[in-house]
Amino acid sequence: MAKYIILDTETTGTDELDRIIQLGYLVLGGKEIEVYNEFCSSDIEIKYPAMEVHGITPEMIEGKPKCTDMASYQKLLELNTPDNYMIIHNAPFDIGMLQKEGFNLQMKLIDTLRVAKHIFEDEDAHRLQYFRYKMGLYKQEKQEADALGIEVKAHDAIGDVLVLKLFLTELRKAVQAKFPNENPVEKMVALTKEPILVKIFRFGKYRGRMLQEVAAEDPQYLRWMLKSMENLDEDMRYSINLYLGD
Repeated sequence: MAKYIILDTETTGTDELDRIIQLGYLVLGGKEIEVYNEFCSSDIEIKYPAMEVHGITPEMIEGKPKCTDMASYQKLLELNTPDNYMIIHNAPFDIGMLQKEGFNLQMKLIDTLRVAKHIFEDEDAHRLQYFRYKMGLYKQEKQEADALGIEVKAHDAIGDVLVLKLFLTELRKAVQAKFPNENPVEKMVALTKEPILVKIFRFGKYRGRMLQEVAAEDPQYLRWMLKSMENLDEDMRYSINLYLGD
């Protein structure tokens, strides 16, 4: 039977050298939901902006094992097979952090951030905390947390995993409604891989404008973006090419 691993990490920061200091995940698909939540030490100091977000201090990880020595990490290695599903909100970040610890994903991946952008394309934001309030998920948290023995704290790995579990239920319903003839889980796997059509500029001189309108009015600017902006993400690159008809 397939297992579904809903995962989140907290880290020393977001730069290339930063590392995991908390690993939290739930394992669904068995008779009972399994909870894994551990802090780990790191040779990289926790940056103050990161500490401000997740509240993990050096004292909290002092004396803890390295990430790869944690029981939760070893269990994750056991679960890492093509039959299972990894579910993360903004997967590239967490997968990238796990790769630094020697973890190479073999599971099918569902990135709920990308799926949400496909399904809820007109929302103002797609952050997990946004949906936590927009969908009223916070009203269900205590009952769910008590049943699993989890303490819910914003931007805590296992707390965010619990919110993601609740969000996943609503996201699955929305996928099923939009694609009634398809398996919603496999459709989420597929949507994770598909490019996202960007409709509105979120940055630059055309911020707030429709991308399609800018393509008609100032196509040279968009072609300049494609040529000159090396850090342009693949979804924006895909969308510009589509609206330019290139």
